Amino acid sequence: MFDTKDCFDVAVIGAGMAGIVAARDLSAKGHTVVLLEARNRVGGRTYMKKAFDGKIDLEMGGTYVHWTQPHVWHELQRHNISVLPGLDGDKFHWLADDKVHSGTRSDYEKAVRPLLDRFFADARARFPLPFEASIVDNSDIEKQSLEDRLSSLNLSTYERDLLDGVFSGVVHSYKEQGLAQLLQSVAIYFGDYFAFLETAGFWHIQGGTKILIDAILAESTADLRLSTPVSSVSDNGSHVTVTTISEEKIHARSVIIALPLNTIGDLKITPDVAPPVRAMIEQKNPVMASKIWIRVKGEIEPFTFLAPIGKSPINAVKAESWYEGDTLLVAMCSEAAAIRIDDCDAMEAALRRVLPDIEVVSTAGHCWVTDEFSKGGWMMHRPGNLLGAAPQMRQPHGRILFAGGDIAAMDTGSIEGAMESGASAARDIARALASGKY
Repeated sequence: MFDTKDCFDVAVIGAGMAGIVAARDLSAKGHTVVLLEARNRVGGRTYMKKAFDGKIDLEMGGTYVHWTQPHVWHELQRHNISVLPGLDGDKFHWLADDKVHSGTRSDYEKAVRPLLDRFFADARARFPLPFEASIVDNSDIEKQSLEDRLSSLNLSTYERDLLDGVFSGVVHSYKEQGLAQLLQSVAIYFGDYFAFLETAGFWHIQGGTKILIDAILAESTADLRLSTPVSSVSDNGSHVTVTTISEEKIHARSVIIALPLNTIGDLKITPDVAPPVRAMIEQKNPVMASKIWIRVKGEIEPFTFLAPIGKSPINAVKAESWYEGDTLLVAMCSEAAAIRIDDCDAMEAALRRVLPDIEVVSTAGHCWVTDEFSKGGWMMHRPGNLLGAAPQMRQPHGRILFAGGDIAAMDTGSIEGAMESGASAARDIARALASGKY
């Protein structure tokens, strides 16, 4: 038995964006909240750290935001934080049919937009109200992979490589990732893939994500406990017991599990979740990509380079900023295993396919794939999960709720999705606590 005076109203497991928003919102309503984080820092897969001899703070994970994203923009406005663009270069290079092609942004968009229009022709019809994803029967496309859609278009090698390249910044495996999520993501932004891409890869937070995270935490009265991994969560009917790796037991009237999907399998949950949810947890998020910062010599002309998955170890590269007379590039590598973060020679060789004289000075990054508390990158659902297991996972499981960008109803895999999911879970628990259900 335990003393009910030691029972929190809510235990939030995971202090990423979803967890800190949920903890803040619930504590603001006067509820007692304990926020448990396995790492020695908050932020989850949103993480700024010192790089290049500790002289500059760089975003190692989630970075980009946009004023069209309601939860993100509300928080930014609330805390008087603005957004800034990256370098906006007009030079584009793309690898297609084993040849590097070069031109202006207009040249590139002219080549690829007709193909995007074909790929996303049904996006808005399939998701007319993206926030109500099941309003249309999408059971057919829910079963399809991205590869299924690409194959149905009967593309030439050049056309296939063009589409592969433009998707490579968000895709890891065309066969493992489902079509439905990408269609929904583009439907949110008016059926325009380039509009979606702007939200996912251009505007960053002035001062960095840490500024926003700190501002949210400053409004929270939750008991934050870092370096506290959790091993099990047990709903006993009248309360929930959370057991840490060090075997400490924490009791709460309700729990929010706000962890990356690929780590939930390490958590023993009693009673077990529904079979479709358990299957999704065991299948895992397929994205095993990496984000790498590359410092190159000199202030070079800003450019973008896009390459198909498997045909280059770096797939989506752009000049992000200038720094101490040099240029900082950010590279999305669809397959983290294809290139080491610290392999400057391999980076230089890959970039010299486009710019023969480029010199790599150093690199920086964080490997989310080998990180034991993430075990993968941003979320891209497997076929069958976006409209099936994910909505089921968002429903209360007794006194246990789940949250996080990985299971967000919209903008899955983004900072916006994480914030929306955390806020939604907090509202559900607040209602249950107010009604006496919990």
